[in-house]
Amino acid sequence: MKRVYVVGTADTKGEELGFLADMIAATGAAVCRVDVGTREATTFVDIGAGDVAAHHPDGSTAVLGGNDRGAAVTAMGIAFARFIQSRSDVAGVIGIGGGGGTSIVTAGMRALPLGLPKIMVSTLASGDTAPYVDVSDIVMMPSVTDMAGLNRLSRVVLHNAAQAMAGMAANPAPAADGKASIGLTMFGVTTPCVTAIAEQLRDVYDCMVFHATGTGGRSMEKLVDSGLLCGVVDITTTEVCDLLFGGVLPATEDRFGAIARTRLPYVGSVGALDMVNFWAPSTVPERYRGRLFYEHNPNVTLMRTSIDECRAIGEWIGARLASCQGPVHFLIPEKGVSALDIEGGAFFDPEADAVLFDAIERAIEPSATRRVTRLPLHINDAEFARAAVAAFLDIARQ
Repeated sequence: MKRVYVVGTADTKGEELGFLADMIAATGAAVCRVDVGTREATTFVDIGAGDVAAHHPDGSTAVLGGNDRGAAVTAMGIAFARFIQSRSDVAGVIGIGGGGGTSIVTAGMRALPLGLPKIMVSTLASGDTAPYVDVSDIVMMPSVTDMAGLNRLSRVVLHNAAQAMAGMAANPAPAADGKASIGLTMFGVTTPCVTAIAEQLRDVYDCMVFHATGTGGRSMEKLVDSGLLCGVVDITTTEVCDLLFGGVLPATEDRFGAIARTRLPYVGSVGALDMVNFWAPSTVPERYRGRLFYEHNPNVTLMRTSIDECRAIGEWIGARLASCQGPVHFLIPEKGVSALDIEGGAFFDPEADAVLFDAIERAIEPSATRRVTRLPLHINDAEFARAAVAAFLDIARQ
């Protein structure tokens, strides 16, 4: 029987934890109360903190019994993530917490599959939630008041959270149609290309397009690692620029890692490798004074990548794709890599592009399974989109 896991620090939030669990149980849902506190619980729980802590790689003593609260919270987050992943009866997870509790519970939620219901009622939910949500689908719900005993407002907030979780757990989303899913990456400056590719592949595949803003690429690769995608058309690899040169929308060092691990069919390109992203002009680092910039809007400033930067970007991407043992086909549009990198455009720089292209082709180490194709086209030309579709269909059938 599937159960809703109600999770919190029962040493400090016992009253709220019990109330929330009772509200969910009143809907008819099966409930499992889990304590992730580091001191003695003040309410009944089904699974105690010691049982959760025992899932830490170094055992429960790495979590409980010490005097360093910060270390205990971090360790309990690791333990809870391993604990919740080990359960086969999870219909959904709902947590309550302040700073420590939110950190612990969301660590576990992030480890769960996308689509499984997750709600975090938190005192931190109205601030910067990126460290807690990351690339997961956690619903962050503000508690409004602190969790220091129930009051008339907290009862309403917790009741609403209970109803939301009970509804999601009782009515899971219907299964998708029979099409296999693929991931595509897009930026505003590569939209014509990626839109055309998706339109041409949609009859065969469920096309998931990800905005290449750092979290977009990471979300796509999480789905790759989770086995939810059968291939990738990675036209827009711009997040690498921000990673290497301090932009605000960076990839992680593990960009392309999921492709190497899973060996999925991969078609890639150089979309928007002509730019590094910053916020408003005042946020651009002093070391870049005097460079070529383009104001995308008042809050986003783009910097044209230099010849040396293009060489480094190409070597970085090529080296990582060279480690891929699955089918890889990398397409190079010789007439420009973005809507700005076109003859007459603000970032048109054939010399920098040529260095980028050469560096990728050398580093990728072409082989029987890794191909590089140069096309005398712009990335947003209709013919380039058709070439990308043909390349993907070719390697997907292998």
